[in-house]
Amino acid sequence: MEKAINRQKVLLDHLRPSSSSSSSTDDSSLSASACAAGDSAAYARTNVFGDDVVIVAAYRTPLCKAKRGGFKDTHADDLLAPVLKAVIEKTNLNPKEVGDIVVGTVLAPGSQRASECRMAAFYAGFPETVPVRTVNRQCSSGLQAVADVAASIRAGFYDIGIGAGLESMTANPMAWEGDVNPKVKIFEQAQNCLLPMGVTSENVAHRFGVSRQEQDQAAVDSHRKAAAATAAGRFKDEIIPVATKIVDPKSGDEKPVTISVDDGIRNTTLSDLAKLKPVFKKDGTTTAGNSSQVSDGAGAVLLMKRSVADQKGIPILGVFRSFVAVGVDPAIMGVGPAAAIPVAVKAAGLELDDIDLFEINEAFASQFVYCRNKLGLDPEKINVNGGAMAIGHPLGATGARCVATLLHEMKRRGKDCRYGVISMCIGTGMGAAAVFERGDRTDELCNARKVESLNFLSKDAR
Repeated sequence: MEKAINRQKVLLDHLRPSSSSSSSTDDSSLSASACAAGDSAAYARTNVFGDDVVIVAAYRTPLCKAKRGGFKDTHADDLLAPVLKAVIEKTNLNPKEVGDIVVGTVLAPGSQRASECRMAAFYAGFPETVPVRTVNRQCSSGLQAVADVAASIRAGFYDIGIGAGLESMTANPMAWEGDVNPKVKIFEQAQNCLLPMGVTSENVAHRFGVSRQEQDQAAVDSHRKAAAATAAGRFKDEIIPVATKIVDPKSGDEKPVTISVDDGIRNTTLSDLAKLKPVFKKDGTTTAGNSSQVSDGAGAVLLMKRSVADQKGIPILGVFRSFVAVGVDPAIMGVGPAAAIPVAVKAAGLELDDIDLFEINEAFASQFVYCRNKLGLDPEKINVNGGAMAIGHPLGATGARCVATLLHEMKRRGKDCRYGVISMCIGTGMGAAAVFERGDRTDELCNARKVESLNFLSKDAR
């Protein structure tokens, strides 16, 4: 054990900034200690170096039903601009300091949506010197945008960036354009990439025995929790009201409105949902009631180096700890979170029991229930304010929405809530997951749990 402690001291000496090693004898910020975090993440540099990537703001628009909700007459760029503006104004940050804006988006033609995002940045007050790009990893695009910005900050490309998400499923419905390559028939997994998402939901339900009642109950719970959260005002800290218009389809008259709440949440019961017919398979179990809602919305997350946040005196909302994307069978793409979450948690040097809250996208009740059961997660920790079956799932925006929802809930819960996970399945067979830590809960040495015995320096020393 003594050799292990000495080895860690040597490592810490190598990590010590040259200025402190040459001009200071204060060793309070660096000390060797035992750590059972679970893998080599235990050797993470201390947060006193200021090289953590932190989140200082995370906001979203309300989410509204596509084609008939509050944003049915709102342009996509007018959805993104308010949240981009909010992360700057609420932190008093000079927008010219932002190194990049990365926007997750899925359905719109790439070049058009890229232009709309650039336009939205100008609406929000960003100067021409701040670049914008889009990213598309389907349903995880908003989370991927946040991860891309975190990675760029860690790489030293810039110190401050915005990861965002945007989708108008009113303007850009899900559809395949053009011909399909006939070669796809030769490769079963490639062919399964073309399966309607609802069919993959049926595949999950059938293969893993998820009953219709389990699915409907998950939907009822989602709406119940979302309604309670809305009534209690728990979304107010994360939602940016959007001033827009509603056009009467018959008269063409425009009415100015301000949308400030999610409009897809409803009071529903098991008996109500039991009346709905399956959508994708005659004798199936996936219905409109136990699937995610087709929605419009946007979100934005402001990230920066810890040292920059400290220097500017900006309170830290959360710490970005890890991110992974993994591949799974396209025919059962909904199992993605069950594959991604353990990998992301391990990458953060943690175990599943360390996680206090989960935001798992409810693309379909079948896959949500499967993932929850497969990982043995406590239902009381998952989607505590409801999920996509109630709130909605604007594909490219969902990841950013989940970051806002998770971090504000962690802040609200305080000292009893330290780590949170966001995860979602991804069309064509993938899963993504990220681990976050509440902003004021980082250890002096690393993100490791307290160790009761000093058997090993870390678990991978065995």
